[in-house]
Amino acid sequence: MVSPRGHTQDHCIVASEDLARLQQLCPDLNQWARSWCCLPQDLAVGQQIVELLTPFLLELLHQGLDQKTARRHRDNLWALGGELIRRRHEDDDLARLNPTQILKQLVEDDVGPLLWPRISESEQNSLDTTCRKLYRFLRDSKPASD
Repeated sequence: MVSPRGHTQDHCIVASEDLARLQQLCPDLNQWARSWCCLPQDLAVGQQIVELLTPFLLELLHQGLDQKTARRHRDNLWALGGELIRRRHEDDDLARLNPTQILKQLVEDDVGPLLWPRISESEQNSLDTTCRKLYRFLRDSKPASD
């Protein structure tokens, strides 16, 4: 299903102005996957996670959020990606799943995963807010074949 902004969940058609805004919000987006790596095979999984999160980052740009809020969501998404990689190493059942399936297991309609190492309650609340928005975005932008 294509959204009014021209992107699908699986593939992004990114307008040049959106690409510039995304680069401004996330100048290191192409380094996120590498920053999460513990083992060489983590890089491919990390890149898939970035691909999953990019349409949501674009959606955040279209919501007209102030820069501080947009940066907070960006930082939470980076932390979420790292947590997905970490959980794959600690849970054999999750390690067998693809990143989309892991994301669906860890991000619920009202909360995100508890991060490790432990973060403050206000940081966890912030992550939960981002995860709620991400959950709704993923739910509402399901491909037509689902």
